[in-house]
Amino acid sequence: MNIIKNKAWFLGFSGLLIVASIAALALFGLKTGIDFRGGAMWQVKQVSGEVVMDDVALKNFLTTNLEDKNFVLFPVAEGGYLIRMAAVSEEAHQQYLKELRTTFGTVEEGQFQSIGSTIGQELRNKSLWAIVYVVLGISLYVTYAFRKVSYPVKSWKYGVITLITLLHDVIVPAGVFAVLGWKFGIEIDTNFIVALLVVMGFSVHDTIVVFDRVRENVLNHSANTSFAEVVNKSINQTFARSINTSLTVLVVLVALYFFGPATLQYFVLTLLIGIAMGTYSSIFVASPLLTIFRK
Repeated sequence: MNIIKNKAWFLGFSGLLIVASIAALALFGLKTGIDFRGGAMWQVKQVSGEVVMDDVALKNFLTTNLEDKNFVLFPVAEGGYLIRMAAVSEEAHQQYLKELRTTFGTVEEGQFQSIGSTIGQELRNKSLWAIVYVVLGISLYVTYAFRKVSYPVKSWKYGVITLITLLHDVIVPAGVFAVLGWKFGIEIDTNFIVALLVVMGFSVHDTIVVFDRVRENVLNHSANTSFAEVVNKSINQTFARSINTSLTVLVVLVALYFFGPATLQYFVLTLLIGIAMGTYSSIFVASPLLTIFRK
């Protein structure tokens, strides 16, 4: 497979994804959950009662009784529900619980958590800085790790390429969730940030494997072999390993998405998109960029 020869197609595809993702973020933004904007999380489950507490009945109850009608309802295990809504005081919480039990009979409360807007803003800022620090830290580490490789590509260029691929792997999932938030009201929370950090770790691992093979082959190649041929050979040598590793992880994530708890669905979806993009970038973006940066 001659990936380097067709690098314009692969890099062009990535460029389109990034442009589309940035456009989606600019147009729609990310719909933030209670972790970032403040709000409450309430888990309830009906044990017994004459009126069945199903999705429709609970939505009608919340629409009627909540002061702020902006809420999201998630079914959870064993017939329970997780409600995300605007922040409420403990007094209001107890009043809602009392009215819920009056309407639906015996209702168990699994958890209740309320986060103020100030704390939510602080979490959002810390999450953004966490991503910035991780991206820069990984790029600096790669630069240091390849410090002894000065020919034919300077070590700092390995770091810059890693930075580009990490941004690629973060921006695309963010763009997808901007569209999902606009179309379906899907929110991001701290789980989304954790998923992005995991994606970056997975992606850079794949990228370093390819880069390391390039380093080995550069030292051992003959004088008649071009750098582009060395890079292409390195990609082909690590291709099966990268694809097989990623497919194994993706199969597990698909199973978790369809059969795991509803509260983790969007976390898993972020991982699915991010790891798929990370695998693509480590093979079809990072390595072709090496040949471009050499010039």
